[in-house]
Amino acid sequence: MAQSWNASLYQNRHSFVWEFGRDLLALLDPQPGERILDAGCGTGQLAAEIARSGAVVTGIDSSADMVDQARANFPAIRFEVHDVCSLPFDGEFDAVFSNAVLHWVTRAGEAAAAMSRALKPGGRLVAELGGRGNIAALLDASDRALRALGVADPERFHPWFYPSVGEYAALLELHGFEVAFATLFDRPTPLDGGDDAIPNWFRMFGARLTEPLSPGQMPEYFRLVRELAAPRLHRDSGWLADYRRLRIAARKIG
Repeated sequence: MAQSWNASLYQNRHSFVWEFGRDLLALLDPQPGERILDAGCGTGQLAAEIARSGAVVTGIDSSADMVDQARANFPAIRFEVHDVCSLPFDGEFDAVFSNAVLHWVTRAGEAAAAMSRALKPGGRLVAELGGRGNIAALLDASDRALRALGVADPERFHPWFYPSVGEYAALLELHGFEVAFATLFDRPTPLDGGDDAIPNWFRMFGARLTEPLSPGQMPEYFRLVRELAAPRLHRDSGWLADYRRLRIAARKIG
């Protein structure tokens, strides 16, 4: 089952996704007149930031709801519904930019091939995604809560691909990229919403994890997750998500 997206919840409660992504734009360094593909544009905020440089931006997302919201937010920018694994572009872009998307793509080789195909020779890829160890404490709490509620092997419901630096660099090199920069770093991220922060996060990003539960089990699941995650993720100021991010820059050879 594919992840479904609530564009309103994403935009109103999880703005940290694109706010942290602004820092990634310095690595992209968009130039006036460049054609840039924002792969996994969400509700369009970073595509709009790139467009302010004078670059010509195309934003794509697999979620029609996200694309509809992006078009409403930024009607002057081109947004289309596409799967990053089957992009309909061939040698059209000077750069591909992707923030907080590629860890959702378990067919990672297909995505790398499609992004390479979309680039002109010498074109660049700048991306940030969840890396090895991302949300380890959140996942541990969720898995333990699911087991307590009778779900066997909850790991089979994990929908993400969290690669190491070496794993992802090697994958890109297999598909025609030369990796110039790669780093894995911790980014503990405050979550909005007070007592609702953990349920909001799981409803937005972790719905696949709770597929085996009935609606009546959800309150107990969230109670258990909060209890189990609190020693590592709760502070006086509120809840954190234990993010680890992989940031990478590469260029297409040839």
